[in-house]
Amino acid sequence: MLFWARYVLVERRRWFTEREFVETLAMGQLLPGPNIFNLGLMIGYRHAGFAGAFAAIAGFMGWPFLIVIGIGMLYARYEHLPLVQQALSGMSAAAVGLLIANGLKMASVLPRRWRPWLFTALAFIGVGALRWPLIGVLGVLAPFGVAAAWWEKR
Repeated sequence: MLFWARYVLVERRRWFTEREFVETLAMGQLLPGPNIFNLGLMIGYRHAGFAGAFAAIAGFMGWPFLIVIGIGMLYARYEHLPLVQQALSGMSAAAVGLLIANGLKMASVLPRRWRPWLFTALAFIGVGALRWPLIGVLGVLAPFGVAAAWWEKR
């Protein structure tokens, strides 16, 4: 969903620059709830005030809710079919590819510094390769990341 939002807002509609999108998404990540929902809420409010925010919520919750319920019902009925299992495997691979491509596009507009990439690589190694719990890895890396950012600003 995030890939599609970035494509529409930045490339197709040109409502945001790449940097504005990344900054707004970062703000949405600080708020509780799904990132894409928070992003839509902020965009709706930015363009049309409270009415726009309400429309964004309705758009994010209305039809998608009904579609997911329908897909869930279909999955419950046909989950045992090998074709369904193969389709889900293919979709998960495509989702990972879209996530990586989107992350690289968003990272291309950020300032070039080596420390964030170091912490990203350490987190990936800890969670992805060594299979350590995410909360533990972030609990260890976060204080060091904050200290490194503070040290760089000094």
